Order: sequence, then structure tokens, then C-alpha cells
Amino acid sequence: MGITVSPLTKVICLSGLLATGFLLVILSCSLYHNYYPLIDFQVFILAPIPNAISSRSNYDGHDFMNDRVKSAQDLRQFFTGLLVASGIIMPLVFQHAQIINKVSCVMSILGGLIVYSSMVIFGWFFTGSWEDDEDALFSY
Repeated sequence: MGITVSPLTKVICLSGLLATGFLLVILSCSLYHNYYPLIDFQVFILAPIPNAISSRSNYDGHDFMNDRVKSAQDLRQFFTGLLVASGIIMPLVFQHAQIINKVSCVMSILGGLIVYSSMVIFGWFFTGSWEDDEDALFSY
């Protein structure tokens, strides 16, 4: 019942989104001659790695008694959240310490979030897990 979009269209849209994020981060560095926002960008690049490493686990959501698999899933979500939160907080700390200015801080945070979200959306589109159920977000 949904709209089918070709994989090529998905890749083109996601590459445009990724290029926008890269542009914001590069501009936040080059316009103000300060390359500390690249550290923040590296944190956003590393953020999806914990989920990518352990995404092949056998946890299907219905086996609530399997604590070992559930704790591994919780651990990967914790590290991903830690890296995303660090990517947001790091430019704010740099701005507070007057290492970068406010505009560079905002551009770095927005660019990093756009790059991270495009990587997550890419994984979401091409694993096919969103096509299995119409109400995947609301099914229990």
C-alpha cells in the first residue's frame, strides 16, 4: 500500500543529504580558520559503528528471557548514544572555552547530525527491516 521508490533514487537522495552534512562541517572549519570541528565530525562518523558491529545478533524482540543477547543490544545502544551525545556536546564545550565561535558550533553540530542521520537512514533503507511490517514502529 506504500509508495515504492527505486534504490537508485534512495542512493541519490541520501548522497545529497550526506554532501550537505559534509559541506556544513567543512564550512564550519574553513570559514573561521579553525579545524577543531573536524574532531566532532570524526565522532559522528564513529557513532554508527557499535550498531553495525553487533546488528547481526539473533535477538528478535520476543525472547525476553535471553539476557545475554539483550545486554549486548543494550551495550551497543549505550555506546552509540554516548558517541552521538559526545558529538553534540563537544562543539558546545569548544564554544564555551572560546576555541570556536557560535556559528561554527552550530554548523558543526548540524553537519554532524545530518551525516549521522544519513548513515542511519541508509542502513535502515537497505536492510529491508522497515518493509516487513506496515506498523513496525507500533507493533509489539
